[in-house]
Amino acid sequence: MKWAALLSILWAALLAGCGPQTPPPLVVGMELAYPPFEMTDPHGQPAGVSVDLARDLGKHLGRQIEIQNFAFAGLIPALQTGKIDLIISSMTATEERARAIAFSDPYLNTGLCLLVGQGSTIKAIADADQPGRVVAVKMGTTGHLFAVNNLKHAQVLVLDKEDACVLEVVQGKADAFIYDQISTYENWKRNAGVTRPILEPFKREAWAIGLRRDDTNLLRQVNGFLKEYKAAGGFTRLGDRYLSEQKEAFRKLGYEFYF
Repeated sequence: MKWAALLSILWAALLAGCGPQTPPPLVVGMELAYPPFEMTDPHGQPAGVSVDLARDLGKHLGRQIEIQNFAFAGLIPALQTGKIDLIISSMTATEERARAIAFSDPYLNTGLCLLVGQGSTIKAIADADQPGRVVAVKMGTTGHLFAVNNLKHAQVLVLDKEDACVLEVVQGKADAFIYDQISTYENWKRNAGVTRPILEPFKREAWAIGLRRDDTNLLRQVNGFLKEYKAAGGFTRLGDRYLSEQKEAFRKLGYEFYF
């Protein structure tokens, strides 16, 4: 009887070991310095549009989500070296980046525009690209890439932080700052007396989720989620939750909004 009981226990343990295994967490990289998309709450916890999107993706896939905070320029290297599984960080899908990583279907439309000084005569990107002018860009962003590849006359000032770029314009040390529409709008609101936004985009862009190029199964799952999420009104809810004021402001200004 003792041997029979022992065999029963071993068999039960074997069956348990062969049962369904809990999938590993999905590690998502983002730079938590880009409100309201990627930020921290008053308790220091990740929050924002991209955080909610990542968590909803985790629920769809039946996997826990672990968010890792990286400087924006370090996100692609972190993905390539396996430190993270996905990038959800307001990242524009570009040809340059697509040579290094794979991108999901786009989930948000935006564009590059300008923040300039209140009294500036600049009306378009061509006005900013003139001898003697300084154009600020944040390192690793599409604004940075655009400036390096397209500005032929202005001095391009590359800085690590968005706030530093804005400060250069506020203090009159830079004539313009190239960034996306919603951030430009927010930076103007915070500095309305000394800056002016030129929100008409001079280059259209789309944001997407970044993955390793060989992770084709996860890419298929992510694209399936994005399609269902959009059809179910998920992006509309995110916009209403975090961007209702901006949506209304863009509507009044006659600009197409993100989602």
